[in-house]
Amino acid sequence: MDTLKRLLRWLFFSFFVVADSLFLLLFWFIIAVTIKTPSVPNRELLKLTRTELAPDFYSIKNNWIKKSETGLWEIYVEGDGFERGVIEGKLNKELAEKQEIAFVGQLKKMIPSQGMLNYLKFFIAFFNRNLDHYIPEEYKLEIYGESLSASDQFDFIGPKYYRMLNYHAAHDIGHALQDKNMVVGCTSFGAWADKTDDGTLLIGRNFDFYVGDAFAEDKLINIVKPTTGYKLMMISWAGMIGTVSGMNEKGLTVTINASKSEIPTSAAMPISILVREILQYAKNIDEAYAIAKKRKTFVSESILIGSLADKKTATIEKTPSKTELFQAEKSNYIICANHYQSKAFETDLINQSNIEKSSSNYRLKHLTKLVEQSSRMTVADAASILRNQKGQKEENIGMGNEKALNQLIAHHSVIFKPAKLQMWISTNPFQLGQFVCYDLNKVFVEAPILKTKKEFYEKELTIPADPFLYSVEFRKFKAYKLMRDAFQLKHKQELKGGIDAKTIATFIHCNPEYFETYFILGNYFRDQKNVSEALKYYNLALTKEITTAQDKEAIVNSIVDIQKINP
Repeated sequence: MDTLKRLLRWLFFSFFVVADSLFLLLFWFIIAVTIKTPSVPNRELLKLTRTELAPDFYSIKNNWIKKSETGLWEIYVEGDGFERGVIEGKLNKELAEKQEIAFVGQLKKMIPSQGMLNYLKFFIAFFNRNLDHYIPEEYKLEIYGESLSASDQFDFIGPKYYRMLNYHAAHDIGHALQDKNMVVGCTSFGAWADKTDDGTLLIGRNFDFYVGDAFAEDKLINIVKPTTGYKLMMISWAGMIGTVSGMNEKGLTVTINASKSEIPTSAAMPISILVREILQYAKNIDEAYAIAKKRKTFVSESILIGSLADKKTATIEKTPSKTELFQAEKSNYIICANHYQSKAFETDLINQSNIEKSSSNYRLKHLTKLVEQSSRMTVADAASILRNQKGQKEENIGMGNEKALNQLIAHHSVIFKPAKLQMWISTNPFQLGQFVCYDLNKVFVEAPILKTKKEFYEKELTIPADPFLYSVEFRKFKAYKLMRDAFQLKHKQELKGGIDAKTIATFIHCNPEYFETYFILGNYFRDQKNVSEALKYYNLALTKEITTAQDKEAIVNSIVDIQKINP
């Protein structure tokens, strides 16, 4: 009896020790991940309300948002960080909610396990617990101001300000933690002197950030007149105050290209916030480089800087531990893919692995060839290059191939002509729709006084849509995507039932040169226990242009595994 009592006392004591420990751990975790909201300078701004001036046209004081006939949304804001944020939030409230729905929906599609999503949520909360320490006060206030109008339906993820801070680091987190992430393979270039038709600087870029088709439906053109710094225009989406592509009033342009990074140990400044700071406060390459050097980031990124003042482009190659400036030597162009090119990274093992195993070097070589072939490049030539879907030898490598410059996933594509303060922005879908031109000389003058709805783009300078958009091949690609998703869902969820031969033949017919077509069919027949057919399709996949060493390894391993099971 005494032994039983001692055991019960010990169990009772142990329970409270464990419970207290868990409580203290939970309390410490909550304290650790709690991000303090910034001190608000002017709460009177919260009383502002928007006015509907016309369909899809709203204003608050001099600020406004409207939808262009091109399908692009345009927003103009002015003031300090908090004022801009509050007004942005009120003007684009519905658009921001739509973006968050698309983002969270795609995240659930990528990670269908609720348990894994919960783990990811708490991991990111802990990892980014000091994120606000690395964001300038001006941008924290802008994000906080905008978060005050954020949707309630995602409060289960986290408080609004906390969510929006973390969304600005989504690119960085996904990029750092996995080889295959939301950013697939952006490609950009700058050309000048006798490489362009008028001898002035010309820059082109594809922003291949894919979070599902819905996420890219409502591109937002941000026209910003900040209290401090330079007026700027950038392409992004509602809820995003960071920059991925943009130009300021001094003719300085910025775009970003992800590179392979070491696994970070803690958060730092999100790359889009750093690029926003450069766009707002730099007028030449040296000033951009100085800003980049003083900021700590937690992923590796190439920042392509185009400078009217310097009449050329340069690339800031930044890792968590090093910042280098790469400039063209005895050349009139620069190519930027997803690896570093400066001498400082020649022996860097991570960079060398990236060159050998990813699609980056393939795209760099292909783009170099196309730029070299264009002796007097025009804006239309630049658009044609950015839309190129072929391989290095201009062969068919399959629609959607990561080795193509145009992977049919781009959130947007943009062309800059700094000497005239002009920028051409692609319209939906991807970079296939027409490129519409904005003249920033006019935009910066007319935007602050806009009272009636009018178009800002220069219609006579529009680059027509890619003929591919109206082709049978594009219809095939859309059908291919739907069938691919169905096959992959069946594979991931181990759904039972077979697929008829006609459907399989149609799937192949829709994208016959893409390796992924046959890899997916190999997985399907493997699930069906049909070894001979699985091996046939796996081997067919190996005859196509495979995107990365990782993808090729996955196919080879599938062949080895199935042969082990059925020798």
